[in-house]
Amino acid sequence: MFNPDVEIIYRYFPKLSEIQREQFAELGDLYAHWNAQINVVSRKDIHSLYLHHVLHSLGIAKFINFTPGTHVLDVGTGGGFPGIPLAILFPEVQFRLVDSIGKKIKVVREVATAIGVKNVEADHIRAEQLDERFDFVVSRAVTRLVDFYPWVRNKFLKKDKNAIPNGILYLKGGDLREEIREARLRAEVHALSDYFAEDFFDTKHLVYIPV
Repeated sequence: MFNPDVEIIYRYFPKLSEIQREQFAELGDLYAHWNAQINVVSRKDIHSLYLHHVLHSLGIAKFINFTPGTHVLDVGTGGGFPGIPLAILFPEVQFRLVDSIGKKIKVVREVATAIGVKNVEADHIRAEQLDERFDFVVSRAVTRLVDFYPWVRNKFLKKDKNAIPNGILYLKGGDLREEIREARLRAEVHALSDYFAEDFFDTKHLVYIPV
């Protein structure tokens, strides 16, 4: 069944293919179905899935247009955010989605299979246990940066293939100055309100940490 809430995605990303439009449209019913069984999105928030989760995830895509062949690690993906929306938008980019909670990874796999994305691999594993390297690490407010950075500091490929150097793309809300100071990281903070007009994004940011 078509969910009219998906129109917000089409508005901000008007160049989607017909397949991508269908994949985004399917997310509403799929997450409603799985969320009733396994709580991957706040129950009171599931009705705002496209605004609060899908479009929020795609804030990364307003900052960087991943080059085909890029490898991206999504740490603490939960039900698949930001990894699943980004995988739909960038079908020629490889995404590895990891989470320490197995039942959430089950949802990620089921959703990815249902919408037919072939560029997603999902694993029940902690980021620090991985021995692979990636161009970028993405995440959505998993923890404070001072705790997050040690998990991924050794997970980057040395050669850059995108318009910006490899690094962390971290979605987080609130005043981040103290958190960045605490982590002693060289970081750029970009307001998502520069990309999206909705009030929800007034306090939301994308933190870019080159490595």
